[in-house]
Amino acid sequence: MTEMIDPIEGTPLIAPSDTGHPLYENIVEACRSVYDPEIPVNIYDLGLIYTIEINDQGEVRVLMSLTAPGCPVAGEMPGWVAEAIEPLEGVKQVDVELVWSPPWGMDMMSDEARLELGFM
Repeated sequence: MTEMIDPIEGTPLIAPSDTGHPLYENIVEACRSVYDPEIPVNIYDLGLIYTIEINDQGEVRVLMSLTAPGCPVAGEMPGWVAEAIEPLEGVKQVDVELVWSPPWGMDMMSDEARLELGFM
């Protein structure tokens, strides 16, 4: 996902993920195992995972959004993400937070997700 910049302040809206951390790829794969029940594409490729922060103690913080604030699984989705990440070796704690800014848009989907949904 491309970095989102505040158009007024010129600063990042969401902090970049810790892509260099050894746990990062495993966490991404765990996120890819979670699907919105209404859309046949995983939440990572949908662009719903905004940031993955990982510290040296194995504490993981995920900032994510949903396709719409009224999503019927809004209360459950963060728990599904945490449950997918928690069993990974090296992960000690997971905190998943829903954020609404910036709002999710179809431009955040990966090419694979667009292809799967027939948008390419």
